[in-house]
Amino acid sequence: MISSLIISLKVLAIDVPLLLIIGVALGWILAKTEFKGKDLLDVLVILPIALPPSVLGLYLLMTLSHIPFIREAEVLFSFPAAALAPLFPSLPIMIQAARSGFSSVDRQLEQAARTLGDSELKIFWRITFPLSRLSIMAGLALASMRALGDFGVTLMIAGNIPGRTQTLPLFIYSNVEAMNFLEANIAALLLTILGIASLLIVKKLEGRHIELS
Repeated sequence: MISSLIISLKVLAIDVPLLLIIGVALGWILAKTEFKGKDLLDVLVILPIALPPSVLGLYLLMTLSHIPFIREAEVLFSFPAAALAPLFPSLPIMIQAARSGFSSVDRQLEQAARTLGDSELKIFWRITFPLSRLSIMAGLALASMRALGDFGVTLMIAGNIPGRTQTLPLFIYSNVEAMNFLEANIAALLLTILGIASLLIVKKLEGRHIELS
């Protein structure tokens, strides 16, 4: 179980910064800009949640296997694939949370800063992001737990290889299949504790948001 825990923590260490960067960027684009094709981008952002994990994993497997440098680097069924897989089902959660936070910011505050000559980047860092940070942090907590608990997509593109791609959810599956319920229950309890902790963080952030509003 230790090796699976270490792999899961490594995956999380890679995915959390990516979730934050990509989620904030796309959330801001969807909340603050208008452009042709926005509706299509909106659908694509939500699609990974709507698709069954096995279907999403199959599509990713078929797509990635036809990209030359990924095929040559043997990314599939390796640790990089295990790190990449959870991003797809968890990113929609992060993007929607960031989008909600950015949409809730009073546009009059941003407009006032523009009239004072502030650049869009300065407005983002001094007004938009600070006022949205609680929504972003809550989204990051939920998206991180979704990434940590991913099973179907990881299994499809990274496999279930002990010591290489076997994360905690895959460890649980393997041990249940082997009728080793003690190990499976220990790993499940660990994920449950982390899930409850994540929800408590979200509830605390929601409470602070209500107080501030």
